[in-house]
Amino acid sequence: MINRNSGFENLTAGYLFPEVARRRREYLASHPDAKIISLGIGNTTEPLPEYIAKKMSDYVMGLATKEGYSGYGDEQGLTQLREKIAQVFYPGLVSGDEVFISDGAKCDIARIQTLFGANVKVAVQDPAYPVYVDGSVIVGAAGKNNGSGYEGITYMPCVPENNFFPDLSKIEKNSIIYFCSPNNPTGAVSTKDDLKKLVDFANANDCIIVFDAAYREFIRDEKLPKSIFEIEGSRTCAIEINSFSKPAGFTGVRLGWSVVPKELKFADGTPVHQDWNRVMTTLFNGASNIAQHGGLACLDKEGLAAMKSVIDYYLENAAIIKKTFEGENFKKLGAEVYFTGNSPYVWVKFPGKKSWDMFDSILDKCRVVTTPGSGFGPGGESFIRISAFGHKEDVQEACKRLASF
Repeated sequence: MINRNSGFENLTAGYLFPEVARRRREYLASHPDAKIISLGIGNTTEPLPEYIAKKMSDYVMGLATKEGYSGYGDEQGLTQLREKIAQVFYPGLVSGDEVFISDGAKCDIARIQTLFGANVKVAVQDPAYPVYVDGSVIVGAAGKNNGSGYEGITYMPCVPENNFFPDLSKIEKNSIIYFCSPNNPTGAVSTKDDLKKLVDFANANDCIIVFDAAYREFIRDEKLPKSIFEIEGSRTCAIEINSFSKPAGFTGVRLGWSVVPKELKFADGTPVHQDWNRVMTTLFNGASNIAQHGGLACLDKEGLAAMKSVIDYYLENAAIIKKTFEGENFKKLGAEVYFTGNSPYVWVKFPGKKSWDMFDSILDKCRVVTTPGSGFGPGGESFIRISAFGHKEDVQEACKRLASF
């Protein structure tokens, strides 16, 4: 028989979010009447903005006509959408043919690892979104877990003591650096000075940054950068990944994009853009035409205004959650609350406590689902992440319960 991919053998017991779902099911099995509120997984809850949904609906109805029907499109995405993303989000920074449309940021992050194969060094923020690590393990770039992390991965602690920006000197030369800002799960946003240090380090040490900017639209502080390409020197060392999932509610619609500058090259001088184009045209067949027309609507004046309104809604939820965890009952536990106002996540530390213990305790006492920080890496131990994605009335009810924890 064919041998199993050893990368799957090396994966630790379970992916974070299915484990959260399993514990929730077990709790409901023993408490069938419990009304659980989830502030865990970062899934959007509010309806699609009407303007954007109407544009998609009109396109769908057009598919029922000879004039409006469309079949396969370019795997790299609609030219109009690629150019519009470049103009709206990266004016003067990237060109439309450097933008590749996809079915979401997570999918791109997984696919992009095929560019580098198994014989590559990997560095991740710690804590970090699990797909950076798990995807690296599956392709064989990470080795086995020694109990404190995977052998082939450099973990860069991002903790309150370093203002959630890591010590870059830990990174080996010729590494892929996964970096997320606003960060999931901590919510921290790197400054321009921070990102300049990152870019300069990558260029000096022949590293490539995979910059996850999926939460860029939550940034309200105009002094903070929304894209790695705002930083001088980034075009020779960075790829950016982004998505319509959070700002437009496209978690189920599925639409994202990557930006690969033409100046970015492998050690042998081959443009990374060339190989990424091959990946997207060989291993992918293009994002849904319907979703892409929704993306075009998102970038109209009306769509941008609608997305801002959606983000404002979730940021208001986050402010309510932050205030709750700053309450007297959590102060007595020594809770430390971290929230920048530029992210949908509130990151809370309970010194001396285990993350999964706090998850279970909050679920049992308050019937509220959170996310244990240890699921994002060793540096997340003692933390929990609380998501602002929820109907406001549910968030308010959850905070009412939490206030009596």
